[in-house]
Amino acid sequence: MLKRISIRKIILSSFTLLVLSLIYLLPNNTKDLQVEQTEQYTNLNTENMHEIYLLDSNNYIARTTVSLVDNNKTIIEKAKALLESMIIGGKKENLIPNGFKAIIPVDTKILSVKFDDGILKVDFSKEILEINQEYEEKMIESICYTLTSIKDIKGILIYVEGNMLTELPKSKKFLPSIIDRSFGVNKVYNITNIDDIIPVTVYYINEYNDNYYYVPVTKYVNNTNDKVKIIIQELSSMPTYQNNLMSFLNSNTKLLEYEIKDKQMRLEFNNYLIDNIDEMNILEEVKYTISFSIMDNYDVNEIIFSVDNKEISKTVSKNLE
Repeated sequence: MLKRISIRKIILSSFTLLVLSLIYLLPNNTKDLQVEQTEQYTNLNTENMHEIYLLDSNNYIARTTVSLVDNNKTIIEKAKALLESMIIGGKKENLIPNGFKAIIPVDTKILSVKFDDGILKVDFSKEILEINQEYEEKMIESICYTLTSIKDIKGILIYVEGNMLTELPKSKKFLPSIIDRSFGVNKVYNITNIDDIIPVTVYYINEYNDNYYYVPVTKYVNNTNDKVKIIIQELSSMPTYQNNLMSFLNSNTKLLEYEIKDKQMRLEFNNYLIDNIDEMNILEEVKYTISFSIMDNYDVNEIIFSVDNKEISKTVSKNLE
């Protein structure tokens, strides 16, 4: 017995010495391998993230991202994967980041998904009708904004076991046959009369565990100004909108002029847009609240920010996904 133990100790010691010798003799190769693996993981993780709209802790429909594992899916495959992560208790609910919640009722099944000429048709099982009245409109907003974040999807048709959903299940509020982003999200009505009412969607900032994310709010207002002017006015009017929604745009920021040409919008601001005058930097949160807001209200895919007639930053739609 003692002899066996001694032999095992000798073998173990010899193996340990061999491993340590290899590590000592080949340190550079080991280090390079670790770096390469880290870089591959980072790249895969970044490429597979996709935009999704979910309930946050304040019951706003908010913009966040989930990993689809393979982002090179077809439109239908990508739509199914996103919808499956939005079902409460669904097999992909674990993809949702902390601070956000699924909204489609438990046990809801996606019976079919079809795509044709920019319109996505989704047929759900009857469980989707079990949504609480408090959340039924938010659920439609969540589905709409998530699916239209996929390139080439312009609108959606919602069916329940073969029948088109024409009204909200509980409140019986009318639904358009084709639902697109003109349906609005997190709606607020700031109107004083029935004249000149326009919807303008503005993206604000919220925070969870020191991480910022974006919350769209569709405001119905009495205003005859161009929407881009209303967006800048809203974002610069106060640092905090309500319920922790924030804007980092300086209150002295002025939009001097703008131009739209070939799906490109050029914005000229005074220098209060800039975070650092010496480096001509614009805060990322400022750039994206403006960009997301404009792209929800205008058919543009590129936005150029200028100060003193000099381009300081640019966003394009493919970078916003």
